[in-house]
Formats: sequence, structure tokens, C-alpha cells
Amino acid sequence: MVVALPLFMQNMDTSTMATALPTISDSLGVDPLQLNLAITAYLLSLAIFLPASGWMADRFGAKRVFCWAIVLFTCGSVMCATINSLGMLVVARVLQGMGGAMMVPVGRLILLRRVSPANMVSAMVWFTVPPAVGRMMGPLVGGAVVTWLSWRWIFLVTVPVSLMALLLAWTLIDADEP
Repeated sequence: MVVALPLFMQNMDTSTMATALPTISDSLGVDPLQLNLAITAYLLSLAIFLPASGWMADRFGAKRVFCWAIVLFTCGSVMCATINSLGMLVVARVLQGMGGAMMVPVGRLILLRRVSPANMVSAMVWFTVPPAVGRMMGPLVGGAVVTWLSWRWIFLVTVPVSLMALLLAWTLIDADEP
């Protein structure tokens, strides 16, 4: 569950943003289709930094990289909540993508290195179910947040989850040597 919590938050973030696109475009004064830049920037950042995550985990330690991935994603989320232009949103989404790109493979690596083969199937279930729940909850949470609060809160609702995930990862995952 410790490595699945950040993935829950990442998937919820991605699906909440989709529901808020019209509101964000109105607030920023841009055409809704221009927000595709922010979505594409996130996906490109994932694709670029995903291959480097394994090397980074081997070089700096999986626990350290995993925790830094959570920090990067959280900082990107806070930046997204405070932006005032499409360009700033794109930069913040790139930062989120950098963190997100490292969370999934490094989380799997942590499981592979620390879970016995006899417990692997059970661990993988716990690893995959929370992100699926986050993906399903995203539109509901995003719609509620945009309706009753501000679109900026869709990026802030993941911050407490991020902080809890960081605390749990730092305290419960055994350190590995790079």
C-alpha cells in the first residue's frame, strides 16, 4: 500500500483535470483545446523520464528516488494550483510528469526487491487496485471540486495524500544502497 498510495494520487490527479478543463480554460482566458498543451506536456514528460527512472533507482537508491518522485509530483501539483497562464501550467505539468514517471517503475522495483515470490501476487493486487480506484474517483472528485470550490483545488486535493505517502515511504521502506 505504501508504494500504491502515490499512484492513487497520480491517477486521481490525471482524471480530475479532465473534468476541470472547461473551467480552467475560462479562468486562463484560453480556448479549451489549447489546454491540450498541458496534457501533452505531462504525457511527454512521463515518456522522457520513465526510462531514466530505473537507472536513477540503481544509482541513487530506490527509496530515495521514490520519495523524490513524490516530492516533484507534489511541487508540480502546488504549482498547477497557483498558475496564471497556460505557459506556467505547461511547466508545472512537466514537473508533475517527471515525478509521475519515476513513481510507477520505482514502486514496482521496490516491490520486486522487497517482497518474497510467495507474496508477490498479493502485493501486486495491493499495488494495482488503489491506482484504479483513483482513476475512477477522479471525475467525481473533479466535478465536485469544480462545482463547489475552485478548479485550483483539483491540484491541491492530492497534497495531503502526497504528504502521507512521503511520510509512509520514508519511514516504512527499507533504505537500499545505490
